[in-house]
Amino acid sequence: MTQRRASVERNTSETQIKVEINLDGTGQAHFDIGVPFLEHMLDQVARHGLIDMHIECRGDLHIDDHHTVEDVGITLGQAFAKAVGDKKGLRRYGHSYVPMDEALSRVALDFSGRPGLQMHVPFTRAVVGRFDVDLFQEFFQGFVNHALVTLHIDNLRGVNTHHQIETVFKAFGRALRMAVEIDPRMGDRIPSTKGSL
Repeated sequence: MTQRRASVERNTSETQIKVEINLDGTGQAHFDIGVPFLEHMLDQVARHGLIDMHIECRGDLHIDDHHTVEDVGITLGQAFAKAVGDKKGLRRYGHSYVPMDEALSRVALDFSGRPGLQMHVPFTRAVVGRFDVDLFQEFFQGFVNHALVTLHIDNLRGVNTHHQIETVFKAFGRALRMAVEIDPRMGDRIPSTKGSL
């Protein structure tokens, strides 16, 4: 089977980003983004999604992390849209529950061609280290807008904010892994009664 890869570069006055992904990888990851906590979370996506991921970013971190986090989400979404191509044979839907100690999160997604985000994470703290946890909403909104997916994220319980976030990203990686798999029973059909996604 031909490996499904994508490489996307996005350059603005705020960020310069290069993303490379391989949907049929082994979870190899390399990040040079400048936001360590985001890199840690994306490593969870790569490893649990078995998606090879290489992301480099030069952003205006002297201002804050906002543009970098949002634009990485946008560029990663563009790469996924490119890598899934015409979506023939795609499982399309993915879901996962992931626990970590006291925290439990659920992620469900659909490569529907329609961007939509429902994110319900009652963070118990506003920051982890120096990272503003509100920026994860911006990351996922950028991702869904450009990957053209419907994404539901629910943290069902959790006290430790780091655990809340880590369960979300691990579940996101596992849901992606399920959704982008090729279903051998689908053949070269598009997984939609409308015949297109």
